[in-house]
Amino acid sequence: MAKIYYVGDWAVMLGPMFAETPFNYAWKGTDLFNYGRWLKEALEAGGEHQVTSVPTWEFYRLEPGRYEAILAEYDAVVFSDVEAKNFQLAPQFFDRSKFGGKPLTFPDRVRLTVEAVQAGKAMMFLGGWLSFNGEMGKGGWGRTQLREILPVECLVQEDLRESTEGWSGRATKPRHPILAGLDLKTMPPILGYNIVKPRRGCEVLATWGDSSDPMLAVGQFGKGRVLAYTSDPAPHWGCNFVYWQQYAKFWQNAARWLLAKS
Repeated sequence: MAKIYYVGDWAVMLGPMFAETPFNYAWKGTDLFNYGRWLKEALEAGGEHQVTSVPTWEFYRLEPGRYEAILAEYDAVVFSDVEAKNFQLAPQFFDRSKFGGKPLTFPDRVRLTVEAVQAGKAMMFLGGWLSFNGEMGKGGWGRTQLREILPVECLVQEDLRESTEGWSGRATKPRHPILAGLDLKTMPPILGYNIVKPRRGCEVLATWGDSSDPMLAVGQFGKGRVLAYTSDPAPHWGCNFVYWQQYAKFWQNAARWLLAKS
Protein backbone atom coordinates (compact mmCIF):
# COMPACT_ATOMS: atom_id res chain seq x y z
CA MET A 1 0.00 0.00 0.00
CA ALA A 2 1.41 3.40 -1.02
CA LYS A 3 1.90 5.98 1.73
CA ILE A 4 0.95 9.62 1.10
CA TYR A 5 1.86 12.58 3.33
CA TYR A 6 -0.72 15.38 2.91
CA VAL A 7 0.11 18.87 4.19
CA GLY A 8 -2.57 21.57 4.48
CA ASP A 9 -6.33 22.15 4.42
CA TRP A 10 -6.79 22.46 8.19
CA ALA A 11 -7.99 25.57 10.05
CA VAL A 12 -8.67 26.80 13.58
CA MET A 13 -11.70 29.03 14.20
CA LEU A 14 -11.69 31.37 17.20
CA GLY A 15 -14.91 33.04 18.18
CA PRO A 16 -17.32 34.55 18.03
CA MET A 17 -16.00 37.40 20.14
CA PHE A 18 -18.37 39.18 22.55
CA ALA A 19 -17.87 42.75 23.83
CA GLU A 20 -19.72 42.40 27.13
CA THR A 21 -18.70 45.81 28.48
CA PRO A 22 -16.42 48.57 27.21
CA PHE A 23 -13.60 46.84 29.15
CA ASN A 24 -14.30 43.17 28.58
CA TYR A 25 -13.93 41.34 25.27
CA ALA A 26 -14.25 37.56 25.38
CA TRP A 27 -13.82 34.77 22.85
CA LYS A 28 -16.69 32.32 23.18
CA GLY A 29 -15.62 29.36 21.12
CA THR A 30 -12.76 27.44 19.50
CA ASP A 31 -13.13 24.88 16.72
CA LEU A 32 -10.77 22.82 14.58
CA PHE A 33 -11.63 22.11 10.94
CA ASN A 34 -10.09 19.31 8.90
CA TYR A 35 -11.02 20.41 5.40
CA GLY A 36 -8.63 17.81 4.04
CA ARG A 37 -10.78 14.89 5.15
CA TRP A 38 -12.51 14.69 1.75
CA LEU A 39 -9.27 14.25 -0.16
CA LYS A 40 -7.90 11.83 2.43
CA GLU A 41 -11.06 9.70 2.27
CA ALA A 42 -11.11 9.81 -1.54
CA LEU A 43 -7.51 8.64 -1.82
CA GLU A 44 -8.02 5.88 0.72
CA ALA A 45 -11.36 4.68 -0.67
CA GLY A 46 -9.80 2.43 -3.30
CA GLY A 47 -7.69 0.56 -0.75
CA GLU A 48 -4.44 1.38 -2.56
CA HIS A 49 -3.27 4.38 -0.54
CA GLN A 50 -2.77 5.26 3.11
CA VAL A 51 -2.86 9.00 3.82
CA THR A 52 -1.40 10.92 6.75
CA SER A 53 -3.08 14.35 6.85
CA VAL A 54 -1.35 17.11 8.86
CA PRO A 55 -2.01 20.81 9.39
CA THR A 56 0.37 23.29 7.80
CA TRP A 57 1.55 24.42 11.24
CA GLU A 58 2.71 20.87 11.99
CA PHE A 59 4.81 20.83 8.81
CA TYR A 60 6.23 24.26 9.73
CA ARG A 61 7.27 23.06 13.19
CA LEU A 62 9.03 19.88 12.06
CA GLU A 63 12.29 19.53 13.93
CA PRO A 64 15.52 19.27 11.90
CA GLY A 65 15.83 15.87 10.27
CA ARG A 66 12.15 15.00 10.52
CA TYR A 67 11.25 16.15 6.99
CA GLU A 68 14.09 14.07 5.58
CA ALA A 69 12.65 11.06 7.43
CA ILE A 70 9.18 11.76 6.02
CA LEU A 71 10.55 11.97 2.47
CA ALA A 72 12.26 8.64 2.98
CA GLU A 73 9.17 6.98 4.47
CA TYR A 74 6.38 8.21 2.17
CA ASP A 75 5.85 7.49 -1.53
CA ALA A 76 4.13 10.79 -2.34
CA VAL A 77 3.66 14.21 -0.76
CA VAL A 78 0.70 16.59 -1.25
CA PHE A 79 0.89 20.34 -0.60
CA SER A 80 -2.35 22.33 -0.53
CA ASP A 81 -2.55 25.96 0.66
CA VAL A 82 1.00 25.82 2.02
CA GLU A 83 2.69 29.16 1.40
CA ALA A 84 6.43 29.25 0.73
CA LYS A 85 7.25 30.68 4.17
CA ASN A 86 6.44 27.29 5.69
CA PHE A 87 9.34 25.84 3.72
CA GLN A 88 11.72 28.76 4.18
CA LEU A 89 11.36 29.67 7.88
CA ALA A 90 11.64 27.85 11.20
CA PRO A 91 10.00 28.74 14.56
CA GLN A 92 13.41 29.10 16.19
CA PHE A 93 14.13 32.17 14.05
CA PHE A 94 11.58 34.06 16.19
CA ASP A 95 12.69 32.70 19.57
CA ARG A 96 14.89 35.38 21.19
CA SER A 97 16.24 32.85 23.68
CA LYS A 98 18.01 31.16 20.75
CA PHE A 99 19.79 34.32 19.60
CA GLY A 100 23.50 34.76 20.17
CA GLY A 101 24.38 31.10 20.57
CA LYS A 102 25.06 28.69 17.76
CA PRO A 103 24.24 30.11 14.32
CA LEU A 104 20.58 29.46 13.50
CA THR A 105 20.51 27.48 10.27
CA PHE A 106 18.43 24.46 9.29
CA PRO A 107 18.17 22.10 6.31
CA ASP A 108 16.44 23.88 3.40
CA ARG A 109 13.05 22.21 2.94
CA VAL A 110 12.66 23.74 -0.52
CA ARG A 111 15.92 22.13 -1.63
CA LEU A 112 14.98 18.84 0.02
CA THR A 113 11.62 18.83 -1.80
CA VAL A 114 13.20 19.49 -5.19
CA GLU A 115 15.89 16.88 -4.67
CA ALA A 116 13.32 14.32 -3.51
CA VAL A 117 11.31 14.72 -6.72
CA GLN A 118 14.41 14.48 -8.88
CA ALA A 119 15.31 11.26 -7.04
CA GLY A 120 11.87 9.74 -7.74
CA LYS A 121 9.39 11.10 -5.19
CA ALA A 122 5.85 11.86 -6.42
CA MET A 123 4.28 15.21 -5.51
CA MET A 124 0.94 16.99 -5.83
CA PHE A 125 0.70 20.78 -5.66
CA LEU A 126 -2.93 21.88 -5.17
CA GLY A 127 -4.57 25.28 -5.40
CA GLY A 128 -5.93 27.83 -2.96
CA TRP A 129 -5.42 31.36 -1.66
CA LEU A 130 -1.96 30.37 -0.38
CA SER A 131 -0.88 28.18 -3.32
CA PHE A 132 1.07 28.96 -6.50
CA ASN A 133 1.48 32.76 -6.31
CA GLY A 134 -1.74 33.12 -4.33
CA GLU A 135 -3.58 36.04 -2.79
CA MET A 136 -1.40 39.17 -2.96
CA GLY A 137 1.53 36.89 -3.82
CA LYS A 138 1.41 35.13 -0.44
CA GLY A 139 1.76 31.65 -1.94
CA GLY A 140 5.16 32.47 -3.36
CA TRP A 141 5.93 29.08 -4.89
CA GLY A 142 7.26 30.62 -8.09
CA ARG A 143 9.69 32.80 -6.14
CA THR A 144 11.44 29.73 -4.75
CA GLN A 145 13.30 26.75 -6.16
CA LEU A 146 9.93 24.92 -6.12
CA ARG A 147 9.40 26.44 -9.57
CA GLU A 148 11.92 23.87 -10.85
CA ILE A 149 9.48 21.00 -10.14
CA LEU A 150 6.12 22.66 -10.85
CA PRO A 151 4.51 21.48 -14.12
CA VAL A 152 3.13 25.03 -14.60
CA GLU A 153 4.57 28.54 -14.38
CA CYS A 154 3.34 30.87 -11.62
CA LEU A 155 2.33 34.45 -12.26
CA VAL A 156 4.28 37.30 -10.66
CA GLN A 157 1.14 39.01 -9.35
CA GLU A 158 -1.95 37.83 -7.46
CA ASP A 159 -3.30 34.86 -9.40
CA LEU A 160 -6.78 34.30 -7.93
CA ARG A 161 -9.77 34.04 -10.26
CA GLU A 162 -13.07 33.65 -8.41
CA SER A 163 -16.77 33.65 -9.26
CA THR A 164 -19.98 32.86 -7.42
CA GLU A 165 -21.15 31.12 -10.60
CA GLY A 166 -18.04 28.97 -10.91
CA TRP A 167 -16.42 26.91 -13.65
CA SER A 168 -16.19 23.29 -14.67
CA GLY A 169 -13.22 21.57 -16.25
CA ARG A 170 -12.63 20.84 -19.92
CA ALA A 171 -10.40 17.91 -20.85
CA THR A 172 -7.69 18.70 -23.39
CA LYS A 173 -6.14 15.21 -23.23
CA PRO A 174 -9.10 12.99 -22.33
CA ARG A 175 -7.16 9.80 -23.04
CA HIS A 176 -4.59 10.44 -20.35
CA PRO A 177 -4.78 7.81 -17.55
CA ILE A 178 -5.71 10.42 -14.93
CA LEU A 179 -8.85 11.31 -16.89
CA ALA A 180 -9.77 7.73 -17.79
CA GLY A 181 -13.44 7.06 -17.09
CA LEU A 182 -14.10 10.66 -16.04
CA ASP A 183 -16.50 13.18 -17.54
CA LEU A 184 -15.34 16.65 -16.54
CA LYS A 185 -18.53 18.11 -18.00
CA THR A 186 -20.35 16.71 -14.97
CA MET A 187 -18.14 18.59 -12.49
CA PRO A 188 -20.17 20.86 -10.20
CA PRO A 189 -19.25 24.57 -10.17
CA ILE A 190 -15.72 25.24 -8.89
CA LEU A 191 -15.78 28.67 -7.29
CA GLY A 192 -12.22 29.73 -7.98
CA TYR A 193 -8.75 28.78 -9.11
CA ASN A 194 -5.18 30.01 -9.41
CA ILE A 195 -4.25 31.35 -12.83
CA VAL A 196 -1.01 29.77 -14.02
CA LYS A 197 0.73 29.38 -17.36
CA PRO A 198 1.54 26.15 -19.22
CA ARG A 199 5.14 25.03 -18.85
CA ARG A 200 7.18 23.85 -21.78
CA GLY A 201 7.86 20.13 -21.59
CA CYS A 202 4.84 19.46 -19.37
CA GLU A 203 1.31 18.39 -20.26
CA VAL A 204 -1.89 20.36 -19.62
CA LEU A 205 -4.59 17.71 -19.30
CA ALA A 206 -7.55 20.03 -18.64
CA THR A 207 -8.44 23.71 -18.59
CA TRP A 208 -11.12 25.80 -16.86
CA GLY A 209 -14.33 26.39 -18.81
CA ASP A 210 -13.74 28.05 -22.17
CA SER A 211 -10.42 29.55 -21.07
CA SER A 212 -6.90 28.30 -21.74
CA ASP A 213 -6.07 28.48 -18.01
CA PRO A 214 -4.63 25.13 -16.87
CA MET A 215 -6.79 23.16 -14.46
CA LEU A 216 -4.66 20.03 -14.37
CA ALA A 217 -1.05 19.68 -15.48
CA VAL A 218 1.60 17.01 -15.05
CA GLY A 219 5.32 16.72 -15.59
CA GLN A 220 8.35 14.57 -14.93
CA PHE A 221 11.42 16.04 -13.26
CA GLY A 222 14.34 13.68 -12.98
CA LYS A 223 12.85 10.39 -11.80
CA GLY A 224 9.79 11.89 -10.10
CA ARG A 225 6.33 12.76 -11.34
CA VAL A 226 4.49 15.94 -10.28
CA LEU A 227 0.85 16.99 -10.63
CA ALA A 228 -0.64 20.46 -10.32
CA TYR A 229 -4.38 20.95 -9.79
CA THR A 230 -5.03 24.68 -9.73
CA SER A 231 -8.14 24.79 -7.55
CA ASP A 232 -8.87 23.71 -4.00
CA PRO A 233 -9.51 20.01 -3.33
CA ALA A 234 -11.57 21.14 -0.33
CA PRO A 235 -13.93 23.97 0.64
CA HIS A 236 -14.21 26.88 0.01
CA TRP A 237 -13.45 26.78 -3.74
CA GLY A 238 -14.18 23.07 -3.69
CA CYS A 239 -17.33 23.15 -1.53
CA ASN A 240 -19.27 21.63 -4.47
CA PHE A 241 -16.36 19.63 -5.88
CA VAL A 242 -16.05 17.36 -2.84
CA TYR A 243 -19.61 16.08 -3.50
CA TRP A 244 -18.96 15.26 -7.17
CA GLN A 245 -19.76 11.59 -7.82
CA GLN A 246 -16.42 11.17 -9.59
CA TYR A 247 -14.36 13.02 -6.97
CA ALA A 248 -12.82 9.88 -5.46
CA LYS A 249 -12.07 8.37 -8.87
CA PHE A 250 -10.39 11.61 -9.99
CA TRP A 251 -7.94 11.57 -7.07
CA GLN A 252 -7.36 7.82 -7.16
CA ASN A 253 -6.51 8.06 -10.86
CA ALA A 254 -4.16 10.95 -10.09
CA ALA A 255 -2.34 9.09 -7.33
CA ARG A 256 -2.14 5.89 -9.34
CA TRP A 257 -0.51 7.68 -12.27
CA LEU A 258 1.87 9.65 -10.04
CA LEU A 259 3.06 6.51 -8.30
CA ALA A 260 3.40 4.39 -11.44
CA LYS A 261 6.89 3.71 -12.73
CA SER A 262 7.57 5.92 -15.70
